[in-house]
Amino acid sequence: MAAHDPEHRPHEQGQISVFILGLAVIAAVVAFGAAAVTSAHISRMQLLDAADAAALDAADAGAEAAYGEGLGRALPLSDAVVVQTANTYLAGRTRPARMREWGVAPGTGAPDGATAVVRLTGVAELPFVGGMLDGLGGTVTITVESRARTVIAGP
Repeated sequence: MAAHDPEHRPHEQGQISVFILGLAVIAAVVAFGAAAVTSAHISRMQLLDAADAAALDAADAGAEAAYGEGLGRALPLSDAVVVQTANTYLAGRTRPARMREWGVAPGTGAPDGATAVVRLTGVAELPFVGGMLDGLGGTVTITVESRARTVIAGP
């Protein structure tokens, strides 16, 4: 009797198919998870790009106030100017394809009167797993913050 005789191990018949199926499911879960994480990171970078540009735009918005108030070491800013500039910037920019919604978040303003702080919040759509997250009542919300300051160099 040989050790590889199939008659003596009938309980092992078809086990390799189950093993291969299990590995395929694990590989698919890893691949879908990697795609979702990559998509979330790309959405975060796109949101951060918008926050950076909005903060720079808001920091430069203080230039008009400098004509009336004069120049110090930095352009003067107010919370209202930063919020309005950030909202105007987002309204004129095309939202990324996988971003369901985005907007200016609380915390946007000019805390020291010279630095523009822009906080944006967006809801990202994730490929493959997004439907499962919606079914569970959860969403992927991303919040980023960017700061910009226009410094005036002396003579």
